[in-house]
Amino acid sequence: MHATDVTNASRTLLMSLASLSWDDAMLAMLRIPRPLLPEIVGSAGRIAATRGFPHLPDGIPIAGIAGDQQAALFGQACFATGDAKCTYGTGAFVLANIGDRPLRSRFGLLTSVGWKIGSEVVFALEGSAFIAGAAVQWLRDGLGVIKSAADVEALARGVPSSEGVTFVPALSGLGAPYWDPDARGIIVGVTRGTTAAHLARATLEGIALSVTDLVRAMADDLGHPVRRMRVDGGAAANDLLMQFQADVANVAIERPTDLETTARGAAMLAGVGAGLFRTKEDSARMSRVGQSFQVAMSEEDRASHLRRWADAVARARSQRG
Repeated sequence: MHATDVTNASRTLLMSLASLSWDDAMLAMLRIPRPLLPEIVGSAGRIAATRGFPHLPDGIPIAGIAGDQQAALFGQACFATGDAKCTYGTGAFVLANIGDRPLRSRFGLLTSVGWKIGSEVVFALEGSAFIAGAAVQWLRDGLGVIKSAADVEALARGVPSSEGVTFVPALSGLGAPYWDPDARGIIVGVTRGTTAAHLARATLEGIALSVTDLVRAMADDLGHPVRRMRVDGGAAANDLLMQFQADVANVAIERPTDLETTARGAAMLAGVGAGLFRTKEDSARMSRVGQSFQVAMSEEDRASHLRRWADAVARARSQRG
């Protein structure tokens, strides 16, 4: 069987979000023969079964399919309109459940299908920051200031603040909401007293501020603030980063006990599709909050961080390689 689900199909730019089928106009424009494309199916349900695979018995049902970030959205049980999650990997990816109708973003955020279960279709809005964990990897591999990525938190905690040092990690341009491939990474506010610890702290803050740009753009598109965001991915294990994220974005952060949320979301969809869970809400028992980070920063301090960040981003965008 040649098939893909609606979440993956929606990210090809070849599927109509209105009809959830391949768009003939786009296929004609790109000269793609329709018979070459897979059948579009839902995200949960008996889609196919294994047959002829080494080390696997025939007949195992394939009952769940979803794209990486959409699976994480489902795995975080973001089932209500406005629920949002952020995955901190090499980059950072913020998705929000926007309900049963597509939404056109004013900031270039992407609209895709979040999942389709039976007749229920949920759409998602996504914003991506190109660099997140990769900035910590650069500290390790490029500058040698840490030996492992896990060391960055302890180093950053060696100082109470970045002392005005701001790092815009535009190491491969800026993603949403700027979409500026020519932007360059920049560190501003360096003084004679700046240490590796200040740079480490500024790196974590730069990741959180990049995500804050996405959260603020998403809130404007949704027409209401994002009050809570669930997090996953390797960098979400960093308590300092998560607390600063809550503070600067003015949003409560919920971190699950298991950060492998994409895998959990795929399992939850498969469980629903195979009938192991009666509803998607039943599958949410697999998702448990391990720790919460509440907003503790004053409005004045938050505004100061955002002003310095906006100035640094403007400088990063003025650079040309």
